[in-house]
Amino acid sequence: MSKKDTERILKGLEKSWAKVTIPKTKNIKIFEIEENKSILIIDSMVAVLTANESILPFLGKTEILDIFPSVTVDSGSIKFICNGAKILRPGIVGFDSFKKNEIVTVKDEKFKKYLAIGLALEDSDRAQAMEKGQIINNLHFVGDKYWNAFKEISFRI
Repeated sequence: MSKKDTERILKGLEKSWAKVTIPKTKNIKIFEIEENKSILIIDSMVAVLTANESILPFLGKTEILDIFPSVTVDSGSIKFICNGAKILRPGIVGFDSFKKNEIVTVKDEKFKKYLAIGLALEDSDRAQAMEKGQIINNLHFVGDKYWNAFKEISFRI
């Protein structure tokens, strides 16, 4: 990876992960899953680079996920979310405060486990007032290509 690409990724992280301390590094490991979809390893941090150039935290690293705002969903939503569905208002039972286009994590109501990460399609205040509609664009979820690829990659790191 070129120095210019490394700087671009680190600047993108600093902007979208404002509350996370990004390590100063010159080396980023990239594992391409498929075209325009990669897993990034930056020191001990793991991130997901999506097709739309969003850099999201990896679901398996909960210490970083705790820093981001979240929504809590009912148990009836879990199977749909873990198949890539967008997070819809009727399934959400709890909200943290977030702004439109901000990274938001999705947790289940019973065990508080992380199920997915996406970008907010609405501000949390507006979303709470809605009765139906799409709230979060689901970009990374348990069991997706990133999740399964990391299992293989983690043996090589």
